[in-house]
Amino acid sequence: MTSTHRGPTAPQQPSDTITDRLVEFVGLLRDHGITAGPSETIDAAEAMLALGLSDRNRLRSGMAACLLRRNGQRAVFDQLFDLYFLTTEQPQPTVPATPESIDSLRDRLAAALIEDDPSAATDLARQALTELGAYGGAGTGQSDTPVTTASGAGWSSYLTMRALNPDDLLARIVANTSGATELDAAVRTIEANRRLTQFRTAVQTEARLRSAQLRGTEYIARRGVDSSPDQIDFLGAREQDLAEMRRLVTPLARKLATRLAARRRKSVRGQIDMRRTLRHSMSTGGVPITPVLRSRKHGRPDLVVLADLSGSVTGFAEFTLQLIQALQDQFTKVRSFGFVDTCDEITDYFTPGEPPTSGLAARIVRASNVARYGSSNYGEALQGFTDNYIDALGPRTSLLILGDARTNRTDPNLPALQTMCDRAKHAYWLNPEPSRSWSTGDSAAHTYADHITMHECRNVKQLAEVVGRLLPA
Repeated sequence: MTSTHRGPTAPQQPSDTITDRLVEFVGLLRDHGITAGPSETIDAAEAMLALGLSDRNRLRSGMAACLLRRNGQRAVFDQLFDLYFLTTEQPQPTVPATPESIDSLRDRLAAALIEDDPSAATDLARQALTELGAYGGAGTGQSDTPVTTASGAGWSSYLTMRALNPDDLLARIVANTSGATELDAAVRTIEANRRLTQFRTAVQTEARLRSAQLRGTEYIARRGVDSSPDQIDFLGAREQDLAEMRRLVTPLARKLATRLAARRRKSVRGQIDMRRTLRHSMSTGGVPITPVLRSRKHGRPDLVVLADLSGSVTGFAEFTLQLIQALQDQFTKVRSFGFVDTCDEITDYFTPGEPPTSGLAARIVRASNVARYGSSNYGEALQGFTDNYIDALGPRTSLLILGDARTNRTDPNLPALQTMCDRAKHAYWLNPEPSRSWSTGDSAAHTYADHITMHECRNVKQLAEVVGRLLPA
């Protein structure tokens, strides 16, 4: 009996109409965290009618204006747009009879980037991918065969860029652009990076489109599109991903500050003063028509943050500390402490109003007393906090502990944690690992969760939701 089941790599058949393609496109946007409802979809359809399909860049901008709502979504939108509205325009790649040498190709590419010729750079991106980025039989006449028999075939932007040596290209672009002063040199480097980034993006786009021709648009859209910065896991983020996340700190802090202020305004009225209400009701025959509210003092709470700065969770701790510092206007006082295997205060390393910088956690580890031996030891760190900084906690203090709770099989020191929780008004633990991993390996997360409320915070989106919900007004 013949099976009708198609494997996950089966190519997707093209949509019958542009309407079907738009609906599929919006569905994939939702899968990637870009919320687009029926009204936005209708607006996008009207934009397609008004703008036409001839100029794809103009169509891209129009649909983005209709479908996007937040910062950090455009990169994902562009990748999916290319897959759904450019794939049909892509010619089948062919391998030239006499491939150009890598040195010659690199020289022509450097010249195009020095002259800032986007058209030539795009053509070279296609050629470079064809000659340097194919693997598993891709580009050798097998692209028309079923994927089930050529499942190992594909196109790699990584292999292409590695062969072209981006560092050498960058140095040549900088050396061949005008400017003599130190400021000019910095500007040239920034401009060279911009041009090289554009070329790398062109190679990635071309590789994605060709892979879609081999494996199907939907397959690549679900597995070959980079996530938006707010949905990238902290523990798997690359340096460029962390750089994108840092750009989200200021708008995210502003949004969270607005929520906290709104909650504070809503809680102004306080609770009913029963004694005064009953006395006031004597004028109405004992009927409490108008309740009297207890007067309430509105002071902002204190916040203490204790962060694991070991290598495994550095990106998460660094981003969260910067976010908390950006929110410090919402608190009377914010004190930050870091630890690897011992604890030290790191409040002075954060300056309000200054943009976050990369490598901050590494500099703190080198310059402060947060590490003695270099391996995480939660028990010693918690003991160090209770011995030296327990006075930082009080009846108006909220405590946030940041870390993956991986103790390297040392004593978790639950009494010290319990002491900290007893002294603070609120205590929460934010863990960057998925909850399914909390009971694996050397993790003591479930043990700690018996004494403190622990929340999963794997990415910026989860972090914003948790922080906005937990921080007291």
